[in-house]
Amino acid sequence: MTFELLCGALIVVLVGLAMVLNGYRWFLIILPIIGFFFGFMIGAQAMTAIFGTAFLATVTSWVVGFVVAIVFAVLSYFFYFIGVAIFIGSFGYALGYAVMGLFNADLTILTFLVALALGIVFAVGGLLLNIQKYLIIIATSFIGAGAIILGILAAFGMPPAVLGANALKVVLSDSVWWVIVFLGLGILGTVLQIRRNRNWVLVAENVDYFDDAKNPEV
Repeated sequence: MTFELLCGALIVVLVGLAMVLNGYRWFLIILPIIGFFFGFMIGAQAMTAIFGTAFLATVTSWVVGFVVAIVFAVLSYFFYFIGVAIFIGSFGYALGYAVMGLFNADLTILTFLVALALGIVFAVGGLLLNIQKYLIIIATSFIGAGAIILGILAAFGMPPAVLGANALKVVLSDSVWWVIVFLGLGILGTVLQIRRNRNWVLVAENVDYFDDAKNPEV
């Protein structure tokens, strides 16, 4: 355990806690950051699935990961609705990848395609049904919960590359109690954020929050 890794893990835990408790109100701030992170993960995991290499084991996976990360981050910063679609879609992708990871020891092309398809369904469905507010709340709560747990595991010596390759399997193999903690934190954050933001809606036009009786939800 190095001091740098410990500091990094602590930052991840604190950011995760902030997302669980207040992710919706900070959404515009974290949107390009999450876009960059998920873009990197999706790009790198795509290379792993296509070529069958270990996660981040090749220069190509790093390059593709960073390219996709930059594209996602830029789109999320300059185009709100595209950013929302990327964010919700990334949550669906992560969910599909986690579930498929329970049945596959390694990331395969099938796992990647199923996760990608679920991500597209989440992104399109969330926007068409106009339920993005609640999907954002759910996503920030559970992503924050996952960040807290992965930060703790990383602080206690779990290699980041292993966590990125198949985090759910790593967590399950470590202890099923982590899954219970993950679900508990995610549900708690969702309930707290819904109650706190019941009369508040994020409005992209002026990057502020207003009473939803006077302003349409976006």
